[in-house]
Amino acid sequence: MTKKFLYPQTLRFSQFTKLVQTTLGVAIALNLWVNPSLAGDPFRTNQPRQIGDNTEAAFKSVFYKGDYPAAERYLKQATSSESDEPLVYAMKASLAYINGDLIGLDNYSRKTLETGQKLLAKDELRGNIYTAVGHFLEGAVVLTREGTIKGAPKALTRLRQVYQHLDQAAAISSQDPELNLIKGYMDLMLSVSLPFANPDEAIERLEKNAAPEYLAHRGIAIAYRDLKQYSQALDYANRAIKVAADNPELYYLKAQILREQGTNEKSQQLIQEAIANFDKALTKKSQLPRDLVKQIERERNGAVNSLKSGG
Repeated sequence: MTKKFLYPQTLRFSQFTKLVQTTLGVAIALNLWVNPSLAGDPFRTNQPRQIGDNTEAAFKSVFYKGDYPAAERYLKQATSSESDEPLVYAMKASLAYINGDLIGLDNYSRKTLETGQKLLAKDELRGNIYTAVGHFLEGAVVLTREGTIKGAPKALTRLRQVYQHLDQAAAISSQDPELNLIKGYMDLMLSVSLPFANPDEAIERLEKNAAPEYLAHRGIAIAYRDLKQYSQALDYANRAIKVAADNPELYYLKAQILREQGTNEKSQQLIQEAIANFDKALTKKSQLPRDLVKQIERERNGAVNSLKSGG
């Protein structure tokens, strides 16, 4: 059964690419919690790590504000000023994928893995997290280059390596917020796509141990949307919006939930609310990727046509 993510592809491919887009660059919203002298660890209030000013600004641009052009500018600076931070290359790989830059995706995926492995020597926890992320990204590269059928065996081999390093990170600090955010998203993407899997543990992981809070809530909203539990999905989308109210992608997510709920309940009022949220997302279309804007516009037009036809 195909699932609809923010950038839908085939089922197995979407499991990889969704995580690329929503968890690898992870960050931001609650940066007021963090000691500013440490240049922004958006995950931890205890034992925060120093990530770097430009990396933090890129995080905030994408995940708090939904401003991709600003993120690209900050990442360009971070590549030279903070070149030992693997999160820089994970975000650049994600943006390369979104922009259809397969050469960039390949290059930055490899750089994520290399810098993650180097980080093991001084920060074993984050080194394992980003070694896992690097293997994950390289699996996405294989699927992009070779296709789902041919590339699946290699990609699944990478996926086993991903979980090996995540398990090693969990052995160091099982309640680490950064680890739980990434692993929570990954587990959710798999669980909502496999009929025999239970997503409750992943949702609990995001609720209890992941940070920043608004990204955890966003992930839970996506999970409940795909599980067709629309009331819960809407609740968590609103919680994310409460913290990151300037991010147009959150209004797009809310619009998707309202559209599905309105169709399911045959409620024109809910579909009207969905259209209003599609419109709110599109007020900031200049800061979103072009293909995403087209997708939002298509879904909005579908909601309008549904409203005109009476459901």
